[in-house]
Amino acid sequence: MTLLTQTALFLGAALLIVPLGHRLGLAAVLGYLLTGLILGPNLLNVAGNAGNVMHFAEYGVVMLLFLIGLELEPSRLWALKRSIFVLGGLQVTLTGLLFTGIGLMFGLKPTVAAIAGFGLAMSSTSFVLQLLAEKKQLSAKHGRKSFAILLFQDMAVIPLLAILPLLSGNSTQDYNLAYFGKVFAVFGLLIVASRFVVRPVFRLIAASGAHELLTAAALFIILGITLLMDYLGLSMALGAFVTGVLLADSPYRHELEASIQPFKGLLLGLFFMAVGMSADIHLLISKPLLIVGGALGLMTLKFMVLAGIGKAVGNSWQTSIRLGFVLSQGGEFAFVLFSTAASYKLLPGWLGDPLILVVTLSMALTPLAFMVLERWVEPLWTEKEKREFDKVDDLDSPVVIAGFGRFGQIVARVLRTHKIGFTALEGDARQVDFVRRFGNNVYYGNPSNLDLLRAAHLDKAKVFILAIDDVNDSIKTANQVRHYYPNLPILARARDRRHAYMLMDLGVNVIFRETFLSSLDLARQTLVELGYDPARAERSVRMFRDYDEKLLKRQQAFYHDEESLISSNVEAMKELADLFESDEKALRQQMAEAEGEL
Repeated sequence: MTLLTQTALFLGAALLIVPLGHRLGLAAVLGYLLTGLILGPNLLNVAGNAGNVMHFAEYGVVMLLFLIGLELEPSRLWALKRSIFVLGGLQVTLTGLLFTGIGLMFGLKPTVAAIAGFGLAMSSTSFVLQLLAEKKQLSAKHGRKSFAILLFQDMAVIPLLAILPLLSGNSTQDYNLAYFGKVFAVFGLLIVASRFVVRPVFRLIAASGAHELLTAAALFIILGITLLMDYLGLSMALGAFVTGVLLADSPYRHELEASIQPFKGLLLGLFFMAVGMSADIHLLISKPLLIVGGALGLMTLKFMVLAGIGKAVGNSWQTSIRLGFVLSQGGEFAFVLFSTAASYKLLPGWLGDPLILVVTLSMALTPLAFMVLERWVEPLWTEKEKREFDKVDDLDSPVVIAGFGRFGQIVARVLRTHKIGFTALEGDARQVDFVRRFGNNVYYGNPSNLDLLRAAHLDKAKVFILAIDDVNDSIKTANQVRHYYPNLPILARARDRRHAYMLMDLGVNVIFRETFLSSLDLARQTLVELGYDPARAERSVRMFRDYDEKLLKRQQAFYHDEESLISSNVEAMKELADLFESDEKALRQQMAEAEGEL
């Protein structure tokens, strides 16, 4: 079977199996591995020799490392330096040494034990980031720490791959002074070229308007560096990574990334399919306890190391335990490292096959680990973390702000500049602790709780600012305030039109839709940039705002009826178009009359 036929077969199968796997909750990496298992000798045995595809697909790894280098802007590395180099460095070093020691205990040679140990130390970048993004935890503390560790792992794999040819002893290269002189000269040339050749060339290509050449240039850079590193006997991945770092602050970084991304994704997919094809599924059937026990052991040991390191560097036990659960699996770079080591005959098949199955199973078990964390572990400390609501000081502030997030804080800052006192209530304990560090006087408590509202002296307040982010909590609080303090003016923030309708149902009349005014400002400035007179742009936006405010009040009566709402919106668009058309006619008539008078 030719390489072209093989590749077409792999891609066709992936188009079917990977989307189906995604619907079942499998990450794309696992979908590709499953495709390889199905097509390979384990099941259908229709895809020929995996080695040919593996050799071709290794360029996907090279492209991945180039893209990782592109992400490593100096400013970003500096901002995360402690988490990346301390937390990430400790994780890779200690976990790698632990698994290396276990390998030595089982009689493995030091080189084999180290390759296996540091390969198992890697976690799945693509899998973890996808899960954290789906659960909206990337910005949480354990999400940020996880990202930093994964970034260090991505960088750590470079020297690991680079050292494999040296360990194999098969290289014909003489590592003498002249050789290292050539290496330093080449890297110096790369630094100069990235500054004074690549950027002018990209400017020239961009000016030509032939955008497909940007893709050609990106691929040429990757292939050129690959050939150069191969000629020097160095790791192709190392050269691609270094080049990516050198271009990280280039103004054309995003064009490079966009050009390489599709090729990287497809070639990496082929790589993982080839790994799946070469995995020995019969081993899982014949020795299930070894593979399942190995996967559970891997996850348990990595969890213990990560939780311990997280706590040792100053994180809470809660953050450290979350970190351990999130990064306890093996990763795709383990496949890369094990496959590359096997190609250099550094990792015997009797060990490599079980390791690949263990890593694959650990990745498949990661969603289950997340479920254990959320359902059984987090509730244990959530109960312990519950704290009493703050006692509100006996202050007679004219303004009470419910919700002290990004919206409420801006209101508070303006009030403070005018020396107007306010009492701020916030239901998120973490948010309260955070804003207090900046000198804000905020009280922790549920703003919909009647006792807290009484403690905040709403009977003496002049204005109640409703700035709660959660719609249900906002409505509940508005209902309480409107019922027990009917004469207190409420100025409310609404996330969207539906939220505004619900507030209006409660008799709240002063409502600010959080993106409405800023969107109108942007629309007005857009008209000015397009050549409209500023006064005309302002008049147009004001007309739209007035009409939309009236429409909002009109639609409140039937916003629960979707069919009526759709019909009303269609009618409103026609009304608005007629309104603007009549205004244009009136404006042209005024201009004509003015010219006649002149």
